[in-house]
Amino acid sequence: MKEFELKYGCNPNQKPAKIFMQDGSDLPIAILNGRPGYINFLDAFNSWQLVSEIKEALKMPAATSFKHVSPTSAAVGTVLPPELKKACFVDDIPGLDESPLACAYARARGTDRMSSFGDWIALSDVCDYTTAKLIGREVSDGVIAPGYTKEALEVLKKKRKGAYNVIQMDPSYVPAETEYKQVFGVTFQQKRNNFKIDESLLGNIVTENKVLPASAKRDLIIALITLKYTQSNSVCYAVDGQAIGVGAGQQSRIHCTRLAGGKADNWHLRQHPQVLDLPFLPSMGRPDRDNVIDVYISDDYEDVLRDWKKYFTEKPAPLTREKKKEYLASIQGVSLGSDAFFPFDDNIERARKSGVSYIAEPGGSIRDDLVIDCCNKYGIAMAFTGMRLFHH
Repeated sequence: MKEFELKYGCNPNQKPAKIFMQDGSDLPIAILNGRPGYINFLDAFNSWQLVSEIKEALKMPAATSFKHVSPTSAAVGTVLPPELKKACFVDDIPGLDESPLACAYARARGTDRMSSFGDWIALSDVCDYTTAKLIGREVSDGVIAPGYTKEALEVLKKKRKGAYNVIQMDPSYVPAETEYKQVFGVTFQQKRNNFKIDESLLGNIVTENKVLPASAKRDLIIALITLKYTQSNSVCYAVDGQAIGVGAGQQSRIHCTRLAGGKADNWHLRQHPQVLDLPFLPSMGRPDRDNVIDVYISDDYEDVLRDWKKYFTEKPAPLTREKKKEYLASIQGVSLGSDAFFPFDDNIERARKSGVSYIAEPGGSIRDDLVIDCCNKYGIAMAFTGMRLFHH
């Protein structure tokens, strides 16, 4: 296929629109179902790069959930503990533990379920039946993967009344070293960002605490690769093989850290015993439960309790600010990556409140010494990567 005509561009008034290879070669994709749009393809190609790089770096199946050209999360295929399965609404999926790819997507989709509503999915490996079954019951726009089993494709083709977007990516495709982009009629040219992120990037530990366990190295690699494909400014919290809070596209670094930290806190709070035991009405679907949970774990929880009969079989106890603070205070071992240096130590102070014990950032600020001192104050281990990861 040389080119593919799109219904329109970013918005309905932006047409005609199409995708094609500038050198006239075939597109590196096959469209197996549906008719993906302009934004779908932007998500597809960015998300594919993310999962394929995580797979190459960690040798594990990876998945990501994308919305508007930024990941809501990314994860590798480690088995979910029971509490997380319940929080992600996948505790009823048979055979989940036997499919690392399905575990990866369950983690990625379950991290920030409100942001992932209507997501684009990327899978590093051939989509199997269990992963397809999990995708099949979520609200999603489409998926890109290097292949699909026959059974998986049958499941996906039934989604959205047969219109679900399914793209097969040629895993051997390597783009040209030089890339181009047009803005306001002006063509930009740059070298493609093929900077490799792996464990070797974490060798320059600048804090008194020099200990980076294998789990932290894995999580920092996931965070940094996630940031490589997140609209800047951005930071990413990660733990247990997955990104749990992504702060994308903020003009201020501290706002990124706060935004992503709040999402990371919500991920933890969704596993609070009171949340897992919420007595939802049987008629409540997953998206509605997500909305109710989001309010219940916020400081506006009284709004849910006031109208509890609309959501629950009985009135639940409030999850007060004091209870949340006590629960979150016990969290530690979280990793944090940043796509550029932290200009002030307020970022470290905020990160610590979300259980951050390990940090990777480029370094290079005139206030690096203040940031390092703050890490030392809390025993946080921090590596300077020496490489900025802006993405626009």
